[in-house]
Amino acid sequence: MMEVRRPGGPALPGTGRDKPEMDEPTWWQRGIVYHVYPRSFQDCNGDGVGDLPGITSRLDYLCWLGVDAIWISPIYPSPMADFGYDVTDHCAVHPMFGTLADFDDLVAEAHRRDLRVLLDYVPNHTSDRHPWFVESRASRDNPRRDWYIWRDPAPGGGPPNNWVANFGGSAWTLDERTGQNYYHAYLPDQPDLNWRNPAVRAKMLDVLRFWLDRGVDGFRVDALRQVIKDDQFRDNPPNPDYRPGMGPYQSLLPRYSTDRPEVQDVIRAMRGVLDERPGRLMIGELYLPIHRLVTYYGEGGSGVHLPANFHLLLTPWNAEAVGALVDAYERALPEFGWPNWVLSNHDRHRVASRVGEAQARVAAMLLLTLRGTPTIYYGDEIGMHDVPIPPGRVQDPWEKNVPGLGLGRDPERTPMQWSPDPGAGFTEGEPWLPLSDEYPERNVMAERAEPGSMLNLYHRLITLRRAETALAVGRYRPRGVRGDVLAYERLDGDRRFLVLLNLGHESAKWALEPDEAGEVVLSTHLGRGGDSVADAARLRPDEGLVIALA
Repeated sequence: MMEVRRPGGPALPGTGRDKPEMDEPTWWQRGIVYHVYPRSFQDCNGDGVGDLPGITSRLDYLCWLGVDAIWISPIYPSPMADFGYDVTDHCAVHPMFGTLADFDDLVAEAHRRDLRVLLDYVPNHTSDRHPWFVESRASRDNPRRDWYIWRDPAPGGGPPNNWVANFGGSAWTLDERTGQNYYHAYLPDQPDLNWRNPAVRAKMLDVLRFWLDRGVDGFRVDALRQVIKDDQFRDNPPNPDYRPGMGPYQSLLPRYSTDRPEVQDVIRAMRGVLDERPGRLMIGELYLPIHRLVTYYGEGGSGVHLPANFHLLLTPWNAEAVGALVDAYERALPEFGWPNWVLSNHDRHRVASRVGEAQARVAAMLLLTLRGTPTIYYGDEIGMHDVPIPPGRVQDPWEKNVPGLGLGRDPERTPMQWSPDPGAGFTEGEPWLPLSDEYPERNVMAERAEPGSMLNLYHRLITLRRAETALAVGRYRPRGVRGDVLAYERLDGDRRFLVLLNLGHESAKWALEPDEAGEVVLSTHLGRGGDSVADAARLRPDEGLVIALA
């Protein structure tokens, strides 16, 4: 794959500083990450649950789409209390997904196609059935007692402090036999490891080496901000912005249970392992305000390569809010920090359900033309929506623990829609979650044959991005917001592209600068390619344009 050079440039309007020259962009700076939720991607054995051979069978599709890496959510042995994030063995594969040999085959076939493979790494907690925790809870003097976080009850009884679990309820569970509470940021089935213990740290760093030795190209690190907790176990303060319906976890500010300064030391240790093998990537799951998020790049770039930027999942969908987000993020990045963007994931509603089908096309253009590494969540490229889950089919523990608030994540985890055949081409059995009613029309087979489909829009956007260095790794220059239209440029040398995104449902016009003209190279609608633009660009409702400026 040919390397490209991104030149430096002048100060970017709106950023307040210069962007340094990038000598040789890495594969992950040029590339696109595709997020596979393995239970829902492709089932090859008819049990209704996706598996590793299923992912391998779809690699050619991913090559056609044009992505550069696949990130696979957990595949480890697990009781599946939280669908794989409750791990019993970090160095094995759950039989539901296949075997280590199947994994090795997947990596080999992906690498043969120049695709990278990223794994979910779950360092914060294990299953309560993990052999380490079975030993830890056996007695107070067990050698592995300090591998987890144990505290005496509060004076007079009750939890040691007021910390709340992400899925509701106290974050502390009393172990009756030993008379102490163990801490769990999530379910009681998921006790947190004690990363202040050097033995735990060494063992979990060896997990990284195990998978790197098998050819893994990097990791998405789960729950990274929660790995280290306050050593004084102080109460979290109340959230002054809490409102009923937000969920119990939001009632407090997690000041002492997350985002502690000491986490940076843990990250440096993880990064050191990855740096033993050049070219490996670390993505951190970090739901944090921008000013905190960017600290995870570490001093001098010693931290996470890509602290995951989830702000597009949470920002109101209008031109002013999105434009302000992009500019604020660009200003906050350290000089060595490379941006990244996410529209959907396995924990949040799908973009098509959040913004509507028409605006999901505009969102695709935003994702694939902003500066930085984009992550595509499986199925977004065909416009999949959240799927309503009947009460009897609910799987997610979050919905079961805190019912009625719509916190469940099953709707965005439903099976990939490959074809109009029974089972949507995903399975010959009963799918583990219901299929969308619209799968007979909204599927890969149908959309590949339809020039104006969402899938072919993604394909055209990715093809253009790969062909143009300016769009892949070029500079970003904001052009502002006028009404419902967000505008920015991407530049590399003498190549300039103006991106215009109409986030409204009415026609709009964008006046060009004096003597500025260009040609439409891509629209979210068909029939605009090659149109000349002078004086002003006219946008149809819910339309995005990429214009090559003369």
